Amino acid sequence: MTDAPLRTDWTDTLARGAAPAPDALRAHLRRIHHDHAGFTESCAMRCRDAEGRTSYAWLAEAVDPERHGVVLDLACGSGPLLQLCHATLPGALRLVGVDMSPDELALARARLPEGRARLIEAQAQRLDALADGAVDVALCHWALTLMDPVAPVLEEVARVLAPGGRFAALVDGPMEAAPGYADVHDLIYGHVQAALPRYGAVDLGDPRVRGTADLVALARAAFPGASVRVETGVVTMSAPAETLAEEAAGFFYAAFVLAPEARARMLADLAALLAGMAPDDPPRFAMPVNRLVVDLA
Repeated sequence: MTDAPLRTDWTDTLARGAAPAPDALRAHLRRIHHDHAGFTESCAMRCRDAEGRTSYAWLAEAVDPERHGVVLDLACGSGPLLQLCHATLPGALRLVGVDMSPDELALARARLPEGRARLIEAQAQRLDALADGAVDVALCHWALTLMDPVAPVLEEVARVLAPGGRFAALVDGPMEAAPGYADVHDLIYGHVQAALPRYGAVDLGDPRVRGTADLVALARAAFPGASVRVETGVVTMSAPAETLAEEAAGFFYAAFVLAPEARARMLADLAALLAGMAPDDPPRFAMPVNRLVVDLA
């Protein structure tokens, strides 16, 4: 990590008070994933719901191996979901991973047996490498919230899904569903906004994905006649406060724009917050999760 904060065209445009273009957002995200490839799974793999599942496992339950022969992991990142599908689902299942980050795809390629998954570098808005109806189930783990514009993404998923196919995505759930999550969010954003005041004025991605009703409306527009449902869950992890603060902050893209000294101050404040939430119990961090499931007719 350098001594300078992360600055990209996206952050510079935001600092000028303008609205960054989608291309600037994608370049910003590529930069973060180049510098910190694999970071998303660190926190997500340690969080569990009340049934002991990670968010990856909950999402993978959308795959029915008796009906779904080809599984697409959209924005597959470093490949934890693909690895889970490889380990728990029949070997005859065909796996496809798409991501716009070559650095993340390199990690995914290294963790999977050679030839087990077809990995494609592409933007979610243009899945040109996949034919119409080529996929039985498409999964997307906590990345739909970052995609702008999001409507073409859903349209491409609808195009590549076979008749009777399924789309399942994990996205941010309502803050109030997870105790203490809003406090963690506000503390991190408070530190970031001290350095970059307009951070948060423009969402990373389409804000409609973060609202349950708006998400359902988007899905129904992209998948006419499909069955659409959204389920809300909570995943949590416990650890010493300092470790917990590092893991929790690592799940927020906002934290990456802080310079090392500012990040250290944020982490110290976050550790104190987490330790104080339940002084008689081990510190715990909880995240709200929505699972969107779309079944085509």
